[in-house]
Amino acid sequence: MATFDKHTANDGKITVRVRIRLKGRPLQTATFHRLTDARRWAQQTEAAIREERYFKTREAQRHTLADLVDRYAADVLPQKRDTRNPTRYLAWWREQLGAYPLADLTPPILAEYRDKLAAGHPGAEPRSPATVVRYLAALSHCLSVAVKEYQWLDDSPMRKVSKPQEPRGRVRFLSDDERVALLAACEESLNPYLLTVVVLALSTGMRQGEVMNLEWRDVDLARGWITLRETKNGTMRGVPLTGKALALVNEHARIRRRLDTPLLFPGTHPDKPANLRQPWEKALKKAGIEDFHFHDLRHSAASYLAMNGASLNEIAAVLGHKTLAMVQRYAHLSESHKAGVVERMNAAIFREAAL
Repeated sequence: MATFDKHTANDGKITVRVRIRLKGRPLQTATFHRLTDARRWAQQTEAAIREERYFKTREAQRHTLADLVDRYAADVLPQKRDTRNPTRYLAWWREQLGAYPLADLTPPILAEYRDKLAAGHPGAEPRSPATVVRYLAALSHCLSVAVKEYQWLDDSPMRKVSKPQEPRGRVRFLSDDERVALLAACEESLNPYLLTVVVLALSTGMRQGEVMNLEWRDVDLARGWITLRETKNGTMRGVPLTGKALALVNEHARIRRRLDTPLLFPGTHPDKPANLRQPWEKALKKAGIEDFHFHDLRHSAASYLAMNGASLNEIAAVLGHKTLAMVQRYAHLSESHKAGVVERMNAAIFREAAL
């Protein structure tokens, strides 16, 4: 409930001080020169407090984007295992808009800086739509945490900012000859991990980060099963381990070189995975394979699944996708499987009709 107190200064000027006391809420005060302004503020403020809007607005005015990014970096980022490194994306937003109070981060401002991102600001090299989407996604999650957990915002302004259209997903997979040549080059590599890592990625569809961060506790050689405890989409996933991949991991376990680390493929430091960039590039060059990235091993696994009759649901389950949108790119590779399904259906229904 609001109370109004008039005060007359020595110079004769009158001011009105408003106090709002609501049970369970801190005291709110403000001073005005006119009673009508004081009553208007009291009415609006009381309504906002009762509707749970007032304090979020105050928090949004009090905290800047830099405050949010710093708290998010301390609270949230240590729990994330994201190979795309959201730290550098958030650092860009902090540098550009860090001084802005959260209340001033409007969709038009974010859209303006989205376009600056695409143009390459502060440099001259334009960024691809996919890269811009990653910058936007990093800030979007940061703002969502501010809404849900910190309650510094009533709603995220990023919800009203459109993302640039990304090109259709790349589908580059190894031909039979390329696969044979690459595996031969990996087998001849001086790096003791390369062949096992490549075969694991190729046979299971695991991401590079998922393979390289594997720990021995994640691998059940007796059952032929890998448990991925932390994945990109935040859920645990089981991956079958069979055939050549199982044989190589068994051999790797038998002659385990390092006992000071839980990692299957440790680097110089026991807590960090090995860096296979140079041996991987040498193997590609030796095999004569061009325009091929490590992530394309995952595309190859998905493509082989499609060409061997797996449904899109099955491919999504193996790769760990929550929706079918990401595996639609492999649909054209499963034409023979779809033709077989339709053929069996037709044979069944028309045989019954003939009877």
